[in-house]
Amino acid sequence: IMANVKVYSTPTCPYCVRLKAYLDSKGVQYENFDVSSDENKLQEMISISGQMGVPVIEIDSKDVVIGFDKEQIDILLKL
Repeated sequence: IMANVKVYSTPTCPYCVRLKAYLDSKGVQYENFDVSSDENKLQEMISISGQMGVPVIEIDSKDVVIGFDKEQIDILLKL
């Protein structure tokens, strides 16, 4: 899968952990940003998603999925 995937998450969020485990199980490469410790990435996440909730997934700088929405992620990544 050759998509550019960014995951905005926190270490304590159970949905973030499940999302990353799911992406790993599908062999999806992604960049993870811990928004609890990176103020710049937190602001970036808020600007693309309009909210503070995690996880937020950005795919190819155009599609944004809020939360661990497996069906939407599968569609966008063609899994």
